[in-house]
Amino acid sequence: MRKYFAEGIGTFALMFCGAGAVVIDEITKGSVSHVGIAITFGLIVMSMIYSIGDISGAHMNPAVTLAFAINKSFQWKEVMPYLVSQAIGAFAAMYILKFLFPSSIVLGSTLPSGEAMQSFLLEIILSFFLMFVILNVATGSKEQGMFAGLAIGSVVLLEAMFAGPISGASMNPIRSLAPAIVAGHSAYLWIYLSAPFIGTILAVFFYRIIKNKS
Repeated sequence: MRKYFAEGIGTFALMFCGAGAVVIDEITKGSVSHVGIAITFGLIVMSMIYSIGDISGAHMNPAVTLAFAINKSFQWKEVMPYLVSQAIGAFAAMYILKFLFPSSIVLGSTLPSGEAMQSFLLEIILSFFLMFVILNVATGSKEQGMFAGLAIGSVVLLEAMFAGPISGASMNPIRSLAPAIVAGHSAYLWIYLSAPFIGTILAVFFYRIIKNKS
């Protein structure tokens, strides 16, 4: 159970700090800034990897969990408990944010700023890069090496920095699902429930090719 608690806490922290930065930026009319939001996401991901990486692997992302299982570096029987733990953590964080900031309209939801297909393709590519980095620096159940957190946090920050204004740079189905449900902004949810899974699975495929794994 300690792994599931760790996943729940890690996802809660990701949502409370990351989505919280978006919410506070909204209600304070830009005091956090886009750069601040990107840095917040990168830092909380890095911090949680160093905090719980040796316990649960610090997935905090259903698409990452599924990709690890497909890569045979994570047990399939653990997938559903991880997804449930991530969902509990994410929704708990969002309901607390809603209570704290009732004036927020979007509540940190990821919404495309342009065409839906543009954000869909962008989210696939972003998720691919994220998972490709993760596969090369981490295992399915434990963080590998001192620089795994730095590498993964950095790629989250990087992608949020340049792609956030277009697609929201979600790369994480539960990161988008929880605020969409709590705030009632589900029109484009299909993008963020499909693209991250496609991107992470493609990353596994190419990772196994370059690593010459069958």
